Amino acid sequence: MGKKKKQAADQMVVQNAAKTLFANIRFASVDNPIRTLVMTSSVPNEGKSTVSVNLATAIAGSGKRVLLVETDMRRRTLADMLGVHTRGGLYAVLSEQASLRSTITTTSYGFDFLDTEPHIPSPADILASKRFAALVDQLSREYDFVIFDTPPVGTFVDAAVLSTLVDATALVVRENFTRRDEVANAYEQLNKAGANVIGVVMNHCATETSEYYYAYYNKEGKRVKKHDAAPSEPAPMPGKRGARSHAANTPSDTF
Repeated sequence: MGKKKKQAADQMVVQNAAKTLFANIRFASVDNPIRTLVMTSSVPNEGKSTVSVNLATAIAGSGKRVLLVETDMRRRTLADMLGVHTRGGLYAVLSEQASLRSTITTTSYGFDFLDTEPHIPSPADILASKRFAALVDQLSREYDFVIFDTPPVGTFVDAAVLSTLVDATALVVRENFTRRDEVANAYEQLNKAGANVIGVVMNHCATETSEYYYAYYNKEGKRVKKHDAAPSEPAPMPGKRGARSHAANTPSDTF
């Protein structure tokens, strides 16, 4: 397979994985549709921001109005990733220095983006404020879907704080990278905070692009092809170096 064909195949895998993830999120709670979602991870460099962007792109492609919010106030990455530059951000809106509409930018990916300013003091206190809670409520009324990209749970408490204000939280786990205890501790921290953790998104998984399928993990923790496993089948929490633990009955998707 030539380089361009391989790149196209890989891109198709990513796009289809994002669509599958969106479908799983939609069916995670039929009676109470999920409209606001926190994307987080156990440790840095698991690819949660990339997953957030691709998920937002997939949702926008379905015709929904989507807003991606940068809530990692210590290590902003989304603006550079999206190639956008905004005037002001979360802090300007919360402090009434700028209107919400003036700080939101429409990206080339079809979704809207709200950035945050760098070097904001006490991010966790800001996320726990009444003004931020009111902003989340406002955004949920103005958009079909709002994604909050947060810092890793194992590094800061921001994700745990914000998880109490949204409909659901998804934990991105990079395969063969994150240790079992790190994932377990992150899940426990979110659980104690009262987060609705709807599942795990497996990132950097090996795929067979020639067949365009994704792997799921069955109840025994074995990797199986998509057409051999029901997408709705519960999967265990990821374990260390590819092992799977049965500590939690959360569904997982592969990205």
